[in-house]
Amino acid sequence: MPKVLIADKLSPSAVEIFRQRGVEAEVAVGLTPDELKEKICDFDGLAIRSATKVTADILAAAENLKVVGRAGIGVDNVDLPTATQRGVVVMNTPGGNAVTTAEHTISMMLALARRIPAADRSTKEGKWEKTKFVGVEVTNKVLGVVGCGNIGAIVAERARGLKMRVVAYDPFLSKERARDLGVRKVETLGELYKDADFITLHVPVTDQTKGMIDLGAMHQMKPGVRLINCARGGLIVESDLKQAIQDGQVAGAAIDVFAEEPARDNPLFELEEVICTPHLGASTTEAQEKVALQIAEQMSDYLMTGAISNALNMPSLTAEESEQLGPYMLLAEQLGSFAGQLTESGLKGITLEYEGHVAELNTRPLTQMALAALLRPMLDTVNMVNAPVVARERDIDVSEVKHERAREYHTLIRVTVETERQSRSVAGTLFGGDKPRLVEIKGIPVEAELGPNMLYITNEDKPGLIGSLGKTLGDAKVNIATFHLGRSAPGSDAIALIEVDDGLSEAVLEQVRNLPLIKQAKLLRF
Repeated sequence: MPKVLIADKLSPSAVEIFRQRGVEAEVAVGLTPDELKEKICDFDGLAIRSATKVTADILAAAENLKVVGRAGIGVDNVDLPTATQRGVVVMNTPGGNAVTTAEHTISMMLALARRIPAADRSTKEGKWEKTKFVGVEVTNKVLGVVGCGNIGAIVAERARGLKMRVVAYDPFLSKERARDLGVRKVETLGELYKDADFITLHVPVTDQTKGMIDLGAMHQMKPGVRLINCARGGLIVESDLKQAIQDGQVAGAAIDVFAEEPARDNPLFELEEVICTPHLGASTTEAQEKVALQIAEQMSDYLMTGAISNALNMPSLTAEESEQLGPYMLLAEQLGSFAGQLTESGLKGITLEYEGHVAELNTRPLTQMALAALLRPMLDTVNMVNAPVVARERDIDVSEVKHERAREYHTLIRVTVETERQSRSVAGTLFGGDKPRLVEIKGIPVEAELGPNMLYITNEDKPGLIGSLGKTLGDAKVNIATFHLGRSAPGSDAIALIEVDDGLSEAVLEQVRNLPLIKQAKLLRF
């Protein structure tokens, strides 16, 4: 039974979902890094929120870990590159708290416009400063939305309900989607900065976005602009924001996320013009319940059925797709393993060709399975998750080609490997809808089902080979289960694939290699 460690506080309903789906769940909240390192080695999954830091050291100790599930959107607390290198799937729940975070953004904007927190403090101190806390209306003001994905789109819709005009900057926002949302798409941030009275950020922290709102950016904005950040800390240079507010360029800001969290001592805390909340964007009862249940379902599905949802380092794969792709996954693994075991010089590239029915399916998992199997004879720690990273690190080019029209077979996968010395291909299909078969090796037609131990031979197509080979194996008491032959043309290059009940010793294999007409002989294991 798979085991999941719940290291941050999740709804008790999430624990129940794990158990109902056949996954053992243990709750251990508040572990120190050392305690987590000691405990994690026994678990297949790790469920977290934002408190637990999944560092390279934690991942190194997690020998059996297959999946990390983040109940929420941001995965800043997970070392994603290391997780990928170690073959650990990292999942999040991007839609689970979208409404909650959008509502918090709108709340922060309204509180900022009417200076509500400062007015609240003043009133409770016994003051009655009506003239001090004069605010601004949002009606007919321009809201600039930077990043119009799930959350940004909901913010835009709510803002339009407040009779605001919305401009959006997002390179991935189509004109049709912008029209449906009722927003004006701008092509540059400069256009948005020039027009917006309020600006809200809804982008992740990347090399391109980190520190994007610095003093230079703020001086491109309309004087008196108000900023809202309920996305990720680090998007705004906090010291620059303080200066821009003190200089009068920025009227105020509402900040829910900070460069360093928990934020105990921050330059923005000194300013009455800044509203600060402790990363509350997803903190509603409904959202907490929703993301906890969602991550429990996603992790259970992956551990029990292989279905992948909302993974950051793997293509998504539904349970239905996983079942449908099952026979193809086995075929892709066999083809990749076949090619990998025969590769004896440096790999330069691999091409996956999909013909007929398989070309209509989700082929990315098949490519990653074939690539992992191909690399495994050289790297025993490789799997579907980290195979693309391993290939990139070794400058191995990986490409996919799809031919939707079937040729000789209704469905076919071909793996072509380019090495420093040669190019070699192997192709296979499914018989009866679910039985993998090899149908071509190096352009030579062959029909073979792979067993655990396969003797692969290339030879000259001349009489006498089968007899001498059979005698050699018989004398060594090696039983032949199946025997498959193929040739490019009479008297030309030929191949033989022989399934043997047991593996061959190196001595017997050497005897086979020394037989007349044999060019190559190798034992392959599947």
